[in-house]
Amino acid sequence: MKLGARVLKTGVAIVFALFLAQMLNVPSPVFAAIAAVFAIQPSIYRSYLTILEQIQGNIIGATVAVLFGLIFGHHIVSVGIAAIIVLGLMMKLKLEKSVSLALVTMIAIMEVPGDDFLMFGLIRFSTVMLGVFAAFVVNLLFLPPKYEIKLFKKINSVQDDIIRWTRLAVRQASEHTSTKMAVNKLQSRLNEIDTMYGFFKEERSYFRNRKYVKARKLVIYRQMLLTSKKSYELLVRLHKHENELGKLPIKFQVIIQERLDFLLTYHEQLLLKYTGKLRPEHSKWTRHDEYLQGSELMEQFIKQIAFAQEEAEEDEQFSSYHLLYILSRILDYEENLEHLDTLIVSYRSFHSEEKNLDLESEFY
Repeated sequence: MKLGARVLKTGVAIVFALFLAQMLNVPSPVFAAIAAVFAIQPSIYRSYLTILEQIQGNIIGATVAVLFGLIFGHHIVSVGIAAIIVLGLMMKLKLEKSVSLALVTMIAIMEVPGDDFLMFGLIRFSTVMLGVFAAFVVNLLFLPPKYEIKLFKKINSVQDDIIRWTRLAVRQASEHTSTKMAVNKLQSRLNEIDTMYGFFKEERSYFRNRKYVKARKLVIYRQMLLTSKKSYELLVRLHKHENELGKLPIKFQVIIQERLDFLLTYHEQLLLKYTGKLRPEHSKWTRHDEYLQGSELMEQFIKQIAFAQEEAEEDEQFSSYHLLYILSRILDYEENLEHLDTLIVSYRSFHSEEKNLDLESEFY
């Protein structure tokens, strides 16, 4: 069993909330612990937003609880009606993420009978906010997230698998069912990378020079993710239309294989270049003389499709437009690789002194 940073943070936040509550002699410190559980977030920025939302939610919950307690008393029916009103207000104000804690605050206040209702209500409200504050402090100081490392690690890992399956698919060497399962898993992993990119984007830089570096990195990682998606789309097309691809002349199949091998190797080198692992003489994309330009490849592709259609038997259908899909994916993938290369070269030129030792030492 692997315990992530968020799991550890939750435990530490509970302990810290209980410690603060006991140190301040707050009655019912368990409410501070409950609030800390709800307030833990995957990023510092989201934790800040959560505090703002939960302050509003707790005020709504406490206000409704006090009003219903003074007007209708503490009957169980009034608690239920108050909960409905709190839910309605929270949804109206688009504070759905803080609904649970607002209800906890409301119930904690309304379950206190007697003359000291208002004083206990204020104490319970303060206890809940103490737990929220404890969670924010833990999120800020304890194991602060390094989403750039996690983001690049996920991109690098998923791209390795896409490259491996693409090389098998273009040679019709992969088993159909296994490739289908791998494609489905790759899609879910790309969705996870989208979420991780969102976390990295939310991280705030508090110095002007760091903001410029962060902005350039965001552009590069967005293009990295887009290029990986383009390579994934190419893999899907190769898998889906493997029969049509196999009917092409062997010579043209070899041309496609060599072109994709070149592009996939180029993609691997771009990731190495970004981490500073590539030699200067390999910093530019050099094509050999026999490398076909996009227009030349299109002409060859059309000729080979026409030839394959002529060679096809009468009862055999040959879907040429499927091969055009493959060609468009290859050219699209190539254009995105070139753009990614331009962005990395520009970043390295303007921020050559910028070092990310954790990133450079983590890989390869």
